Amino acid sequence: MSNDNIQQLVNRYVDVSFSVTKKAEALITEQLGSNLTHDQLYIIRYINRVGSCTSTALAEEFEVKKSAITAIINRLWEKGFIQRTRDEKDRRVVYLTLTEKGEELFWKIDKRIQQLVEGIISQFEPSEIEQFIKTFEKLNHALIEQRDKK
Repeated sequence: MSNDNIQQLVNRYVDVSFSVTKKAEALITEQLGSNLTHDQLYIIRYINRVGSCTSTALAEEFEVKKSAITAIINRLWEKGFIQRTRDEKDRRVVYLTLTEKGEELFWKIDKRIQQLVEGIISQFEPSEIEQFIKTFEKLNHALIEQRDKK
């Protein structure tokens, strides 16, 4: 493949990636309302999936500094969406779980996002959706490999 072709593909990828990300974030923001930020939603979604975790685990999962996670957790705690529980054997360890209020909010927003995504992907054939997800997963894997080389 020539350098011109590669450059055109890179430009198309960057342009469409930016456009899709911005449009998707805007649509999801509409579903969140003023209750949550995107980062807060991702944290709540992760805690809902794993049940209980620590701030350190969140920082590792989201590849950010623990101070960034602490700020998000503090806001979620102030809103009553998460609870902190100290480990009885090691008081330095704090487990994070969703409160009932946090779970209710998660399921309410998750339902809205599911409906939003269903409306979008219903415009594609099932085989197109499956191939897209496989390709996106492959891209994710390639990005992880690239990161780990550093």
